[in-house]
Amino acid sequence: MPKASALPSLSLRIDLDDGSRIGPGKIALLENIDRYGSISAAGRAMEMSYKRAWDLVDEINRVCRQPAVARQTGGRNGGGAALTAFGELLVERYRRIERDAANAVRKDLAALRSEIEKPKKARGAKAAP
Repeated sequence: MPKASALPSLSLRIDLDDGSRIGPGKIALLENIDRYGSISAAGRAMEMSYKRAWDLVDEINRVCRQPAVARQTGGRNGGGAALTAFGELLVERYRRIERDAANAVRKDLAALRSEIEKPKKARGAKAAP
């Protein structure tokens, strides 16, 4: 008996007034910064260069007009980074919007999966008169 496949997934991107975007990649980067305590470690976890990770953090901080990530200098391990209260709120709000959107389209995603999984003949076949 074939195993039922997972629903197609919804990917959410929020387009801001100035043309910039907040989406799953930037939110995952923020979550990894929170998890690992550094931009470089977060980038490595996502197989991304430090420069790319830092450029994304800089973009998030700039487009949101307040910092989502604060760099921490010094210390025995050379410093790190942490989410600000705003950064934590941004991640939380994005994940809530994402969850609500996914719940709103769950039936349509299930219907889409059924249509995708139908054999080719059944998809294009018309009912007999």
